[in-house]
Amino acid sequence: MELLSFIIATLIVGALVGYIARLLMPGPDPMGCLATAGLGIAGSFVGGTLASLLFDQEFQLSAAGTIGSVIGAMILLLFLRRSRRRRYY
Repeated sequence: MELLSFIIATLIVGALVGYIARLLMPGPDPMGCLATAGLGIAGSFVGGTLASLLFDQEFQLSAAGTIGSVIGAMILLLFLRRSRRRRYY
């Protein structure tokens, strides 16, 4: 039950994290609201899980997990930008 509540909370927080990551890294990203939410959810799973494993040793919402989620989403956004640039050149 603890893992299920962690996943649901990660989905909700992840949608907000995507918007925060795009706000902190402005630039020409041709993605809509759903893609931004997907970016945040993926970053939340990546960064939040890693931060939770490194700092808390249990799956729960915490400041370290939220910060890790934003950093994870920003890394994924940077990776997305780099991969799109290579296609055009």
